[in-house]
Amino acid sequence: MAEIGYQADNGLLGWGKLTAATHETNPDLQWPMSLDVFDRMRREDPQVKSVLRAVTLPIIRTDWMIDGTGCRPEVIAHVADDLGLQVKGEPFTAPLRSKGRFSFKEFLRLALLELVYGHSFFEQVYDQSSGRTHLSKLSWRPPRTISDIEVAPDGGLVALKQHGRSGKPEVKIPVDRLVAFVNEREGANWVGESLLRSAYKMWLLKDRVLRIQALTAERNGLGIPVVTAAPPPETGTYEEIVEWQETQIAENLKIAKAARAGEAAGASLAHGSTLAFVGVSGKLPDTDKPIRYYDEQIARAVLAHFLNLGTETGSWALGSTFANFFTDSLNAVAQHIAEVTNQHIIEDLVDLNWGENEPAPRIVPAAIGEQQQITAEAIRSLIDCGALSKDPQLEEFLRAKYGLPVLGTEPAVGGTPVDDKSDDAAAARFAAETEQKVYLATDQKPLTQKEARELIRRSGADLTGDGPDVDSTSISEPEEAA
Repeated sequence: MAEIGYQADNGLLGWGKLTAATHETNPDLQWPMSLDVFDRMRREDPQVKSVLRAVTLPIIRTDWMIDGTGCRPEVIAHVADDLGLQVKGEPFTAPLRSKGRFSFKEFLRLALLELVYGHSFFEQVYDQSSGRTHLSKLSWRPPRTISDIEVAPDGGLVALKQHGRSGKPEVKIPVDRLVAFVNEREGANWVGESLLRSAYKMWLLKDRVLRIQALTAERNGLGIPVVTAAPPPETGTYEEIVEWQETQIAENLKIAKAARAGEAAGASLAHGSTLAFVGVSGKLPDTDKPIRYYDEQIARAVLAHFLNLGTETGSWALGSTFANFFTDSLNAVAQHIAEVTNQHIIEDLVDLNWGENEPAPRIVPAAIGEQQQITAEAIRSLIDCGALSKDPQLEEFLRAKYGLPVLGTEPAVGGTPVDDKSDDAAAARFAAETEQKVYLATDQKPLTQKEARELIRRSGADLTGDGPDVDSTSISEPEEAA
């Protein structure tokens, strides 16, 4: 059934349509004027720069892998090779050369600019010279080059338009060639909302207070030079005395303006004149407190409260709690990047090569902010308790977590990968003991004769013959308790 309502008003054109979708009332923050404001914020303010780095660097630093569960090896290898990423559960094979190849880290850095501008668009570029479709690069389309974003009435993206260059008309990129990262998109708002939007007011007020602070230090740091003229001569007419005073005032003003500190600095005054540097009488306003407050609010806008600890007061125990909330938000951002990448990069690449019915691998980021330390004691405890040998899934996770070599995939009976014969024998003995306990507890056969003999053989026993025909042997009913 078709939609009845709408998300985008196609009656509006150009900037008016985008402004209406963002519901931005501040003229300075309406697109595209907002681009200059957010650029100033991240380049001029150290607190804003610190906040952005605290958000983006852990996401770039974490491990990104290809999860090929349920996919054919050919498809997994194709996607992993094009993106230059490791396949989860397999050793990473580095390419012979990195020059001219797709760089996932660089792509990730540019994709995270959606947090600054609210959006970050890429154009997919493919290479089909080898017979297969390979991802050549994801070309970033800077926000300043965008002239319009076409949106369908249902809110879906239609196309991206860029300003023309060198006298050529504007460029239109259709949606099937686009990858759009939009922060906190609502409805037809493909401009998104910058992470710095809620910190704009604090940044603006802080900038004004910093200017006042600099002016206060400049005007009152060394005091104001004041020259007091000598008493006028007692002889002379009234007009001569007035003229003399005006001359002295003009000369003393020059001396005051030229007063400087230095090794060769000095001043020559008439008899009775004085030169003094006069400071401010009273107390100057304390501008440090409002500046510190504005910095705290800027960090709070991205849940980075812990950045303010140590400036004046703060508990590090409380800071660890703040850090947990912050890392949770980073994991949410990383998951958002992964979802867009899976839908509009990996799945598009698989569709172009094998069609839409082919299962596509997924890109998965490692969890950010894990508290478990990699220590020799922890590894020894895991080995002693058998966690690295009895559960293949757990062992795979622990090996990836602690950076251990990937578990070998030598085939064994039942499809369970084994490392060597000793581990296989230990696993078989454990399974046989479990089977025996189940049998004694229920008086039922949990395994067939063939499966039981295979477990016994793997545990190290030398079996000959076929054994009794248990299929023709009846199992007695368990005696009822008296």
